Amino acid sequence: MNCEEFSLPLKTPLSTAGGDIRERRGFAVRIGGGVGEATPLPGWTESVEECREALSGIEDPDAALATLDDRPAARHAVSLALADGAARERAVPLSRHLGGDEDLTGTVAVNATVGDGSPEGSAAAAREAVESGFRTVKCKVGARSVESDLKRIRAVREAVGPGPAIRVDANGGWSREEAEHALDGLAEFDIALVEQPLSADDIAGHRELPRRIPLALDESLAGHTPDEIEGVADVADVFVLKPMALGGVDRVVEVGSRLRAEGVGVVVTTTIDAVIARTGAIHAAAALGIERACGLATADLLAADLAPDPAPVRAGTVAVPRGPGLGTDGPWTGGGADA
Repeated sequence: MNCEEFSLPLKTPLSTAGGDIRERRGFAVRIGGGVGEATPLPGWTESVEECREALSGIEDPDAALATLDDRPAARHAVSLALADGAARERAVPLSRHLGGDEDLTGTVAVNATVGDGSPEGSAAAAREAVESGFRTVKCKVGARSVESDLKRIRAVREAVGPGPAIRVDANGGWSREEAEHALDGLAEFDIALVEQPLSADDIAGHRELPRRIPLALDESLAGHTPDEIEGVADVADVFVLKPMALGGVDRVVEVGSRLRAEGVGVVVTTTIDAVIARTGAIHAAAALGIERACGLATADLLAADLAPDPAPVRAGTVAVPRGPGLGTDGPWTGGGADA
């Protein structure tokens, strides 16, 4: 197994509750003919240091998969490299190897994301996204008062008109009282779904919220196994599946298939990953046949990447690479360190 460490700067620092993110650090992994990526994001996964330690201790990649549940980014890299290699040997796209129907559509719809700006700025950004072809816009909320957020969402809806879907993502920023008030106010704007209104650990609160608008869970899934996630399938209408946080695209397809069998919707998103993991997420979404827009339009957040993007965003969609495996060869220059 060969492992190469990388650091990719963001074009603009991304503000989060845990501080600003200025770069994405991680590891590109090659196992035989396959490539994988571990890009840890503390709060969602293990730390970079813990990931490095986990990868350096692997002697048998296949056997290691069963031991990395508490190191999801490391498991993601290993499982993706193994799956990519196996798909290349079969001469099929990774989406097909993961169980996708070869007759499924060759594109995945993606959403544009509008940050927490002024009503005028949010409206302008949403209008620009729709004019460029996006049919779904996700607006960040929860950092301001509910009334301020309602004013912003009203401006966004007026800017884009009645056709495009609008999602709002509170990132766990509301109390139960604030969430109920927000759901009441948002109902008039034809909102497609409200993502993570309450804190990640408030499963009971999410279960008790009135379903005036479809509810999605995201942060609440971090660190949970497929069985644990299936056990809370009644809590939300849509589950947001992040391959890096769940431990691999194989886990995403497993969890997504289970949830969809129970009538629960799913979308796939990244954690601002580099091109290897981002492309893997596209294949996972394609394997599941997801029709909802997925959160995969994140390449533009990076100032540099590991390799050319085989699936750039065009008019609100990405084309699923049709070549064997991932469709990208990764950042390899022959100088990677053994792990």
